[in-house]
Amino acid sequence: MCGIAGLANWGSREVLARMTQVQAHRGPDDSGLWERRFPDDSYIGLASRRLAILDLSADGHMPMRNEDGTLWITYNGEIYNFAELRRELENSGHHFRSQTDTEVILHLYEREGAECVRRLNGMFAFCICDLRSGCPQLFLARDHFGVKPLYYIQRGNKLAFASEAKALLQLPEVDAEIDLAALHQYLTFLWVPEPKTMFQEIHKLPAGYCATFRDGELKLHQYWDLTFPDADSNFAEPESDPGNRRKIEELRERFRLSVQQQMVSDVPVGAFLSAGLDSSSIVAMMCRATNQTVRTYTITFPRKYRVGENTLDNPDVPARLARHLGCENQQIVVEPDVADLLPRLIWHMDEPVADPALITAFLVCREARKQSTVLLSGVGGDELFAGYRKHIAHHWSQAYRRLPATLRSVITSGIDALPGFRGTGLKGSARLAKKMARSASLEPRESFIRNCTYLDEEQKQNLYTDWLRDELGDSDPAASHHAAFEAVNHADFLNQMLYLDTKIFMAGLNLNYNDKMSMASSVEVRVPFLDRGLAEFAAWNIPPTLKLKGFLWPTTKHIFREAMRDVLPAEVLRQPKAGFAAPVDYWLAHDLRELVDDLLSETSIAKRNLFRPQQVRRFIEEHRRGVEDWSMQIWQFLTLEYWMRTFIDSSAHRTAETSGNFVEAATA
Repeated sequence: MCGIAGLANWGSREVLARMTQVQAHRGPDDSGLWERRFPDDSYIGLASRRLAILDLSADGHMPMRNEDGTLWITYNGEIYNFAELRRELENSGHHFRSQTDTEVILHLYEREGAECVRRLNGMFAFCICDLRSGCPQLFLARDHFGVKPLYYIQRGNKLAFASEAKALLQLPEVDAEIDLAALHQYLTFLWVPEPKTMFQEIHKLPAGYCATFRDGELKLHQYWDLTFPDADSNFAEPESDPGNRRKIEELRERFRLSVQQQMVSDVPVGAFLSAGLDSSSIVAMMCRATNQTVRTYTITFPRKYRVGENTLDNPDVPARLARHLGCENQQIVVEPDVADLLPRLIWHMDEPVADPALITAFLVCREARKQSTVLLSGVGGDELFAGYRKHIAHHWSQAYRRLPATLRSVITSGIDALPGFRGTGLKGSARLAKKMARSASLEPRESFIRNCTYLDEEQKQNLYTDWLRDELGDSDPAASHHAAFEAVNHADFLNQMLYLDTKIFMAGLNLNYNDKMSMASSVEVRVPFLDRGLAEFAAWNIPPTLKLKGFLWPTTKHIFREAMRDVLPAEVLRQPKAGFAAPVDYWLAHDLRELVDDLLSETSIAKRNLFRPQQVRRFIEEHRRGVEDWSMQIWQFLTLEYWMRTFIDSSAHRTAETSGNFVEAATA
C-alpha cells in the first residue's frame, strides 16, 4: 500500500519530491524517486511512498525496475493472486529478486503488455514506464472497482498523476480552482461522481480503466466492467431447488476463499466489526481461516450521542459475536473534538465529501493502527446483494404508483407535513418517508436517482445565486447516472440499481473515504466482497428475487443471509441495516453550533457568490426549530466551506506547508 506520483514532460525532481512528501501519510516506511531526461529534453519521473505489507525488506523499494532497467513501476495496492501469477511467470523463465506483488505486476506486463490488467485480482493503481521502444510510454491502470484512487491532469503533451489530488497542486502552474459543474453534483449527491473532481482540470482514472501516454497523447481504455444477464434470463425458481442450494453453497465458499486470500500479509491483520451482516460475516470467515486470535474493532459513541439515532450500531451485538467466535474485540468509545478534527480530515479527503461516516472511519482506523496495519472491511456487500433501503424503496414505489393519483397526492401532502422528529427514533424513518413520497410517482430510473439526492432541482435553483445559475446553464448533475442506466438497460431493474450503486455510489463515496481515512492513519483497508470472481458470480448466477426477497417488507441480501445461516448467530442475521454513521445531528446542535453560525454566516456565504445567504440560513433555522431534518444539507455547506478555505483560499505551497502539521495531528 502506497502513495504514488509521476510526471511526464512537466515539473522537475523538486516538484516530484513535493508531490511525494504531501502524501507521506500513505507510506511512512520508505520513499523513492526515479527520473530520466531524454535527448529530446522530454522528462519522466516516478515516485512512491511505501507502506510495507508484503516483503518488508529493502527489496520492496519503489520505483522498481526489471532486470535490464527498461521497465519501471510505481504501484499502490495488493494483488491477491500474485503467488499463482509468480509461479506461472517463473515457469516461463522470469526471475525475481523480491517476494513482492509489485515485481509480479512488472514481469506480467513485460510478458503481456496492457493485457496484464485482465489477469490481476486485487486492488491497485500503478504506472509503468516502458522504455523498450525508441519512444518512452507510460501505462497507467486502476483496479476493477476503484478501490484505490488515481488522479491525473493533462495539459497538451504534459501529464501528472498521483494517489491524491493535493499532490497535483504542488505543480507551480496548477491552481486550485472550483469546477462549477462538479459543485452542482456535490450539492445533489454529497460527493462528486467520477471521473470529475471538484478541482478544474483534475480527473480520476475511472475504475476498470487503463491508459497509455505516448508522444504527448493520453488514451483511456476500459478493460473491465460488471455485467448482468438479460431481465428475462431463466433462473431456477424455488429456493429449495438443488440448483439454488448449490448457488448458496458456492456463494459461501467463494466468499470464504476471498476472505482467506485477503488475509495474506507480513504485518498484523484485523477487521472492522459492527452489528451488521457484512462485517460479521468477514470476521466469522477470518476465524475459520486461522488458528490465531482475530483482532476486531468496534466503534461507538457515548450514550448522549445516540439519542434519536437509529443509524448508529448497537455495540453490544458485535461484543457478543466476538465472544461467540473467540475474537479479541476492542470497543472504541470516542468523543472526538469534531470542530478540531473536521478540517484535518477534509484536507486528507482532497475533495468535499459530506458523509459524516468518514469521521467514524478515520477514528476506528487511527485506534486500530496501534495493533493492526491491515483491516478487512464489509464495503461492497450491499452493492452486490441489494442491502440498501433505497432498494426496498423501489419495491414499495411500484405498489405506490398503482394507487389513484388523488390518493397519492393526499398521502404525499400528509408525509410532507410531518415534522423532523429530531431527538426521537422516528427521525430516520420520517426522512426516508419524505424522500420516498417525493419520488415514488416518478418513473423508476428518476425515482431511484431522486432517492440518492439531498437537494432537488427546485431547492438548488432557490439556493443558487443568479451568477451560478447562469454559469451552470443546463448542466445535468445526474448525467453519469443516466449513462450507467443505459449501459445495463437490458438487465432486471434491481440489477440496474446495483450497477449504479457499484459504479457510482460505491466508487465515488464509500471506497473513496475508506481509502483516504485509512491512509490518513497509514492503515490498509481490504474489501473481500469486491473479489472480481465473487462479484461476477453474484451478477450472473443469483436471480434478483434471491437478492431482495418478499413483498410487504422485502428481506435485503436474502441469499447471502442464507449462505451465512450456519455461520452466524440468528441475532446478527436479524439485524436491520445500520450505516457506518456518526452523530451529525448532535454535533450540529452542540459541538458545532457556534462554528456553523460562523462559517455559514451571511457574510461568509455572500463573499463566495455561490449561494443566497438567506436560503442557507433558512435551512439552519428550520433544522433548529425541528421543522425539517436538514442535518445532511447543513453538513454539506459546512464541509464545502471548510474545503474552500483549505484548498481554494490557500495556494498549493501553503497546502503543502500545512500538510506536515495535519498529518502529525491526525495520526497522533
